[in-house]
Amino acid sequence: QVQLVESGGGLVQAGGSLRLSCAASRRTLSIYAMGWFRQAPGKEREFVAVITWSGGSTYYSDSVEGRFTISRDAAKNTVHLQMNSLKPEDTAVYYCAAGPRPVRTVVGYEFWGQGTQVTVSS
Repeated sequence: QVQLVESGGGLVQAGGSLRLSCAASRRTLSIYAMGWFRQAPGKEREFVAVITWSGGSTYYSDSVEGRFTISRDAAKNTVHLQMNSLKPEDTAVYYCAAGPRPVRTVVGYEFWGQGTQVTVSS
């Protein structure tokens, strides 16, 4: 089974940056699309970004495009989410996910990490 572990979350001020990492088991990044989702208290989990298995294509939600960058290192089985110009509304638990296709829906992913908290203060 694919195992995913997120790290890098924390507390930052608005305008600051954080870099999240997702460590995957085996050769996950070479065969799955890797996505990032986030969930704020009382809200549904929402799509943030995804990168294809080859790393050749990336897709972002409108709310983060231009500020966040997803990348992957297949050799190290690691995917990253560089978050710049953070806003208070970015506060959420961020989850790493793996799936067969680079879709934007939660149901499109088979494997999930436990999440890492990101808090952006005003």
